Amino acid sequence: MRFSRMLLPTLKETPSDADVVSQKLMMRAGMIRKVAAGIYNLLPMGLKAVRKVEGIVREEMDRAGAQEVLMPMVVPSELWKESGRWDEYGKELLRLKDRHDREFCLGPTHEEVITDMVRREVRSYRELPLNLYQIQTKFRDEIRPRFGLMRGREFVMKDAYSFHATDESADREYQNMYETYTRIFERCSLEFRAVEAETGAIGGRFSHEFMVLAETGEDAIAACDKCSYAANVERAEVREADSAPGASSDKKIEKVNTPGKRTIEEVSAYLRIKPSGLIKTLIYETDKGTVATLVRGDYDLNEMKLKRALDASWVKLAEEAGVNGATGAPVGFAGPVGLKIRLVADLSVRVMKDAVAGANESDAHIINVNPGRDFAPEYADIRNAVEGDGCPRCRGTLSIKRGIEVGHIFKLGTKYSYSMSASFLDEGGKERPIIMGCYGIGVGRTAAASIEQNHDDYGIIWPKPLAPFDCEVVPVNVKDAGTVAEAEAIYVELKGAGIDVLLDDRDERAGVKFKDADLIGIPLRITIGERNLKEGLVELKERKGGAVRLVKRDEAVAVALGFVKG
Repeated sequence: MRFSRMLLPTLKETPSDADVVSQKLMMRAGMIRKVAAGIYNLLPMGLKAVRKVEGIVREEMDRAGAQEVLMPMVVPSELWKESGRWDEYGKELLRLKDRHDREFCLGPTHEEVITDMVRREVRSYRELPLNLYQIQTKFRDEIRPRFGLMRGREFVMKDAYSFHATDESADREYQNMYETYTRIFERCSLEFRAVEAETGAIGGRFSHEFMVLAETGEDAIAACDKCSYAANVERAEVREADSAPGASSDKKIEKVNTPGKRTIEEVSAYLRIKPSGLIKTLIYETDKGTVATLVRGDYDLNEMKLKRALDASWVKLAEEAGVNGATGAPVGFAGPVGLKIRLVADLSVRVMKDAVAGANESDAHIINVNPGRDFAPEYADIRNAVEGDGCPRCRGTLSIKRGIEVGHIFKLGTKYSYSMSASFLDEGGKERPIIMGCYGIGVGRTAAASIEQNHDDYGIIWPKPLAPFDCEVVPVNVKDAGTVAEAEAIYVELKGAGIDVLLDDRDERAGVKFKDADLIGIPLRITIGERNLKEGLVELKERKGGAVRLVKRDEAVAVALGFVKG
């Protein structure tokens, strides 16, 4: 492709509405242009990068035994009402009506459609297992779309769904997809971790997110420094403290005045103690009744962990009236001693000694509080993991990293097949619900995440597998006939060898061309200049690392081929 013929509108300045590195560089490199909030045009260079991701995804999904299908983006409401998600999904589901006043939605995901497809075609266990996938546009009406392709409303996604007769078959396919995703992101040359995660609105038993590690990542993940354990902070387990509870303290509980001091920060400053010396008591309303939760003052309670510990369908922080009814005190003065409701304490509370807690009366706290002696709670891991926590799988230590979610795999079980009556006949002729799995990859987001991980002050540094072009040929002076002739010859030879090459044939200054080459980030630049040509040489420069070498003109194409294919 010739630069002069390509729609490649590079920008010197960063657009004012761009927030993160990938969005800034994709706009400056002429890859995307905004149409509306969270909706973008993919220009030729951007589409080529996204197609590179698609190609890798398609090859690995086919290799794993999945079959490609294509489902409609516009979905009738009846299917979503069958699953129960029409009312549950929320405002992210864009609903619309046709001329006959029938309700539809733009598919944000396709569990309902694929379940309907399979229930119409599959009758027997002999037709299972089955894994079907598509690469297709999705729409989610995000309340705050931002970050370009990282969090758009309209986006390209690979979504796959598997169908099984047994849990063992579903488990095997989950592992198959785990390994497939690992190969996909390795082939994309991304540094990533597979982390345990919550299932969210998709539902199911458990899931893994595939996170590209980047300082700009929206998600915090806890990763062990010794083993492969990693999990979203909201899901990460914490190893119980090694120290066992000590002997009961001889100090007696005392009540102290804390006028108007409600928060951990206010109480710790007023009493001149560290937040880690306080027991934070939070009152929750749940479908299992009212519960007092206890965590160390410097930790944050994790509602998802609390929900699992209680085996509850929902949990909600009590409002002031509920707190007052459970404790007899205003918000900010609750404590575990003397409470008549269920107490659930984090594991960190077990080893606390002579702690401070609310006195269950206004403007007062109590000191010298000891678990076991003064209150007897149930214990569970109900807090967020923090830097330095012990790994739950080994003797390693957890560190907190930032990540960008690019893939997510779920074990759905029978959530959709049961509600939508998708069943099969087993070997004994008995009707059973099909067991399902779900596996998604954000295709455009993966390309953007690669930029977040691979860039410098000058622009994008594409890893070779995702680069829109394999190399770029830059004649320094297009007014010099010899330079142009050699550049054209190298361009033709590379194309003939199957290399996707960009020829910068613009009548621009060398500095402009070099800056644009660094900005768009093609892995290899071949520069043809008059001075080097007089000595029979051309310059090859690698975008990553900036290594420069002069090679003989006759060897340039062979060297370039070795780099591209190496």
